[in-house]
Amino acid sequence: MLASRIFRMTSKIQYRISRKKSFRNHKFVERINQDANEKMQVQFRFNPQKTIEAAALLLKLNDNKPMKYWGLLKMLYLADRTALKKMDRPITGDRYVSMNYGPVPSLVYDLIQGNQALPLWSKFISAPNKKKYVNLLNDPGNEELCEEEEEIIEQVYKTFGHLNPFGKWTYPLPEWKKTYGSAIPISVVEILKNVGKSDQEIAEIQKEASWEAYLDGVLNG
Repeated sequence: MLASRIFRMTSKIQYRISRKKSFRNHKFVERINQDANEKMQVQFRFNPQKTIEAAALLLKLNDNKPMKYWGLLKMLYLADRTALKKMDRPITGDRYVSMNYGPVPSLVYDLIQGNQALPLWSKFISAPNKKKYVNLLNDPGNEELCEEEEEIIEQVYKTFGHLNPFGKWTYPLPEWKKTYGSAIPISVVEILKNVGKSDQEIAEIQKEASWEAYLDGVLNG
């Protein structure tokens, strides 16, 4: 009996030790993954002129008619997402967030809402009216946009331009999170992974983005 009790106690102790080791190993792996994601951050420089040209092209494709700004925001996001997949870089260089109606470029959202002032933006794109429509005030041209970027924007408009801006057509994107009225950041790394880029490809994109940001800072301050 005594030997049996000792055996059971020993087994319980070994099981608890094993559980603790497993838990520690699991937390260790989680920490490694978190550190890896933090180290593999990718951020491009926001390009106001190119962003305005992209927004203007979407409005021109809309027969120069006013457009609900939520539709404009969501299509700009999808254009950036497609450009990241095809060209390893976005069109706008914006930062992204999940919001109630889908993922959006956050700086453009702030410009539309008047939370940030950029005279260049307001020269070409109107403030939203009471019905949340914006329209093109002047044509900014397309000097910043390359041919492939224009094709991406045109394809995005062809696919989504006729849809309800408040619809759920961006909800299936895995990086979008339900927000309940808040805004949740979406990292470029997360988007890159979701469009099929490998860790090695993302590391190369990170290097290129950092180098472009450095050169831009040197040339433009």
